[in-house]
Amino acid sequence: MEYTNLGRSTMTVSKICLGTMHFGPKATEEESHRILDRALEMGITFIDTANVYGSEAGKGRSEEIVGTWLASRPGARDEIQLATKVYHSMTPEWKPNEGRGFSAYKVRKHLADSLRRLQTDHVDLYQIHHIDPDVSYEELWGTYEKAVADGDVLYAGSSNFSGWGLTKAQLHAWQRGFVGFVSEQTQYNLLSRVPEMEVLPAAKDLGVGVMAYMPLAGGLLTGKTESFDGSRTRQVEEEYGIHIGPENSQFRDFSALCRELGETDGVVATAWVLQHPAVDSAIVGVRTVEQLDGLDRAASLVLEPAVMERLDDIFNINKGRRIGPGASPEAHSW
Repeated sequence: MEYTNLGRSTMTVSKICLGTMHFGPKATEEESHRILDRALEMGITFIDTANVYGSEAGKGRSEEIVGTWLASRPGARDEIQLATKVYHSMTPEWKPNEGRGFSAYKVRKHLADSLRRLQTDHVDLYQIHHIDPDVSYEELWGTYEKAVADGDVLYAGSSNFSGWGLTKAQLHAWQRGFVGFVSEQTQYNLLSRVPEMEVLPAAKDLGVGVMAYMPLAGGLLTGKTESFDGSRTRQVEEEYGIHIGPENSQFRDFSALCRELGETDGVVATAWVLQHPAVDSAIVGVRTVEQLDGLDRAASLVLEPAVMERLDDIFNINKGRRIGPGASPEAHSW
């Protein structure tokens, strides 16, 4: 496994981050514990969850499963960096102060509940799950500053922020003498490249480490699209605006290139994400222990410039569009 500091912080994290969204609804507690055990054996020390993860198994269930694993494995807490999130309501019906968003009121309760479910006295990274246009920066950073001062949180992180939103938030934090966000979690893969326009350049310039989620594009980049059933095909087609069928040669060309390299599709796709200079860690959400195979290889695989160019040709989101010369974001400002 390869490791790096997360953004401007001194916290060292594995370049592969274990996502736990499937813990509960897609993976049983027993299987989830086996996944966590295997991940730690592989050197994956960065674990990401959220208070709402659990889906039909119930909000908070994923945090609970991570918590029972920590309780059953003495010493494991000191080996990992644990991240969770806050933003969404945790109640089935609307209640005052329990809607979507970030607030001092909500964090006071939700953070305590997360710590209880996770069976730990602190989280290393506490992330706001989405940008909230209604919260003032005084409340945002005052709340984070208190959580850090109390020892419940070590670092603040963002998720699904825009480039301008990330920049504005950081400037307000620095005016207060606070470190601000050390990470930004954004969807980034060969089929989802919008972050290249603003989010990744902004994060790199600000010293905010990017945690890229869905590096395999929901399974599209695993070489197994033919095994998708009808509902799964429709879901990914709608999400990525593509059509999966014999007329789409992207996935065949991608698989052929991976075979040339002697690597699996998933390893190459994840390595491509990690090769961007703004990305510190790629979040992989697995449902079985077997799906972890090869991920340590992805952390160390370096793709040569000629391979990167071929991947750009296969997954060229700019075909038919006038793009200026040079790197983002200037190339998109014409």
